[in-house]
Amino acid sequence: MSASEVSPVASTAAQAQDAQKPWWRHPMVWLVISGPLSVVIASVISAVVAVRGADPVLLRDESGGASEVHDGVDSMTPALAARNHAATPKQEP
Repeated sequence: MSASEVSPVASTAAQAQDAQKPWWRHPMVWLVISGPLSVVIASVISAVVAVRGADPVLLRDESGGASEVHDGVDSMTPALAARNHAATPKQEP
């Protein structure tokens, strides 16, 4: 190891040369910018996927799933009754 590598004059010269570089040549700048930039890019991609891949609004249940009617009784009746019961105000006798 030479004396110029250890001396403070050499480190000051390296710092002065480093300070003359443009901002995009410093690696710490890219480290600081990369986090928020990746979040912005991910949110734009998520918004595009949400807008382009939106499901159509169904006016009635076409899936043939949970709200099938069997023998005149809708399978969603217990859930609807519980929801409506919870939403009604308490009546005094």
